[in-house]
Amino acid sequence: MGPAMLTILDGPMGTELAARGVPTPAPLWSALALDHAPEVVSAIHHEYAAAGATVHTANTFRTKRRSAGARWEVLARRAVALAREAVPAGHRIAGSVAPLEDCYRPDLSPTNPRPEHRELCEVLADAGVDLILCETFPHVGEALVAVEEAVRTGLPVWAAFTAGPDADLLTPAEVLAGAREAAARGASAVLINCTKATRTRTFVEKLAQAGIPFGVYANAGAVEEGMGWGMTTRGADLYADLAEAWIQAGATIVGGCCGTGPLHVRAIVERARGVR
Repeated sequence: MGPAMLTILDGPMGTELAARGVPTPAPLWSALALDHAPEVVSAIHHEYAAAGATVHTANTFRTKRRSAGARWEVLARRAVALAREAVPAGHRIAGSVAPLEDCYRPDLSPTNPRPEHRELCEVLADAGVDLILCETFPHVGEALVAVEEAVRTGLPVWAAFTAGPDADLLTPAEVLAGAREAAARGASAVLINCTKATRTRTFVEKLAQAGIPFGVYANAGAVEEGMGWGMTTRGADLYADLAEAWIQAGATIVGGCCGTGPLHVRAIVERARGVR
């Protein structure tokens, strides 16, 4: 596949903030930096763009009412503005809509997540994002509600499911079924994310059957796997090896999740260009 057919996503914000010494405590996690280290948020966006990413996820993963309280909207709009200002004109900004509770605890998913997903989607659209990325959902039902509310804005919508760090929260078949349901509700792409890179291939092969564009942004796995967390070139190359296989399986949207960074994005871009 030529690089022109491949959309390069950026990498994570939260773990990259932590790697740079910026605190990311619960419940705000990455969103705390919108108040306390906005210049670092901007720098991270800028570095992903320099590495070759052309779709940049605004730091809105935790800018929801139940995480941020009364200031959620101020923070969400700030996150979109920081992303927009940090990257070249023509690059796309994705507004992140995440599970209302925990990405690895589908059992905590609220019975009626719709109002909170709706209000964030509406603010992201008004703030000027180019697409909405409903991401890191281990609970298919909540993901589909988020997709429906994102589609209501009229923007393109991508839906990303996670099977968790141990690839056991959703089966590949469940991810495929969720992807097909998301597509039926108007999602224009489906992805697997924040599942460790070495356990992602089976999910990718299932997503290839969904009938719409699909992608991958995996996490680096355990520290001892040596693929991330320390930002070494060798780790980025290991990740790019796996990304190459995802692309060969048909993935057209590729980036990184927790534990990866700008080096990983650059390695994917170079691999896509045929540079070994």
